[in-house]
Amino acid sequence: MDFLMSGLAACGACLFTNPLEVVKTRMQLQGELQAPGTYQRHYRNVFHAFITIGRVDGLAALQKGLAPALLYQFLMNGIRLGTYGLAEAGGYLHTAEGTLSPPRSAAAGALAGVMGAYLGSPIYMVKTHLQAQAASEIAVGHQYKHQGMFQALSEIGQKHGLVGLWRGALGGLPRVIIGSSTQLCTFSSTKDLITQWEILPPQSWKVALAAAMVSGIAVVLAMTPFDVVSTRLYNQPTDSQGKVREWPPCASAVSRGTSGSLLGTKDAGIVKGQTGHQLFKVTQQILLGSQP
Repeated sequence: MDFLMSGLAACGACLFTNPLEVVKTRMQLQGELQAPGTYQRHYRNVFHAFITIGRVDGLAALQKGLAPALLYQFLMNGIRLGTYGLAEAGGYLHTAEGTLSPPRSAAAGALAGVMGAYLGSPIYMVKTHLQAQAASEIAVGHQYKHQGMFQALSEIGQKHGLVGLWRGALGGLPRVIIGSSTQLCTFSSTKDLITQWEILPPQSWKVALAAAMVSGIAVVLAMTPFDVVSTRLYNQPTDSQGKVREWPPCASAVSRGTSGSLLGTKDAGIVKGQTGHQLFKVTQQILLGSQP
């Protein structure tokens, strides 16, 4: 039941946060491996991106990739939150004194996240492809011509087999390990601190809300560089043999930091889309409510 409820809660949040995910994906693909100032910036910031996508692609485009996003959230978070909840209920995350152990919490969060994300990787890849698809005048990154989730999965599977369906999965694991461990650890720790310090009534919904906001901000700051790398790996084109011009994750991160710049430029390289990502994660955490 924990797995089912966790998955359904994540799907409910996804209905509201998917437009932010579309914006985040496009901002992260913008200027891929190009020096700042050498390409046209279709999306200047998260708010400009919303307006541009709605004006050129239509308002419905803000919900592109919704079907795979819902399925991915159900699979990934159903497994991730359900597994973490079982570990917490079983007392595996607490010390002998009964206090929450941050190392155990972080390790459980990372392991649970890896399990869910790897199983859902083909869905996440298709979601990225669909969300990147845009009219030619505002297109960024490689443009796949998928007609929908099932058509995309079928075409990739027929052309490239299981290996093609799980392309980019290993490159996406650092994103999930960092993000999931940070999210679940900070959420649980913040709830415990609020209760111990008696800042809010222990059973109040405000405790979960405050913990969700803190956790959402923490996970974005930790995960965004890995998220940029993951998005670009998933969206890379393949040749006729199904081979990808794919750099190892670490090399990709270095490349983002040199040709896209790490910090200090208007594009901020491997922290691209951080504002959109932060809005996405904080909103998702709040909508998930009492889920860890």
